[in-house]
Amino acid sequence: MNDPLLRAAAPAEHAALVALWWASARATHDFVTEADWQAYRPMVAAGISEAEVYVATDAQGQLLGFMALDAAMVDMLFVAPTAHRMGVGTRLLAHARALKGPLKVDVNEQNAQGVAFYHKQGFVTVARSEVDGTGRPYPILHLAMPA
Repeated sequence: MNDPLLRAAAPAEHAALVALWWASARATHDFVTEADWQAYRPMVAAGISEAEVYVATDAQGQLLGFMALDAAMVDMLFVAPTAHRMGVGTRLLAHARALKGPLKVDVNEQNAQGVAFYHKQGFVTVARSEVDGTGRPYPILHLAMPA
């Protein structure tokens, strides 16, 4: 695969971004209950609408991944399951670093793929929370890139 193309997300892509989140998160977060998935979906949809969002596409315009930023905080970074391990997430993070400098991210401790990815990208764990941002029992690792 050639390097993905990066650009700001268009409002018309909102539904496609939520669908990509759904597919990607369900592939990597097998510890989340079905009831919690249903609760998260509208929260994620709202978060995508409110964030600074960038997408990665292939040369034909096929959506490969996206990230949502709030200043230097990576609120979301999801890659289509068919594009995992193809450099899409790395490219999105490099773009975020170029825009924002050293980054921060929160990742579910139980998401072993995500934790390994961020550590490989140079993030270090700076704190841990027993519950996620909604109070659900999914421990969160708070990661940051050294300055």
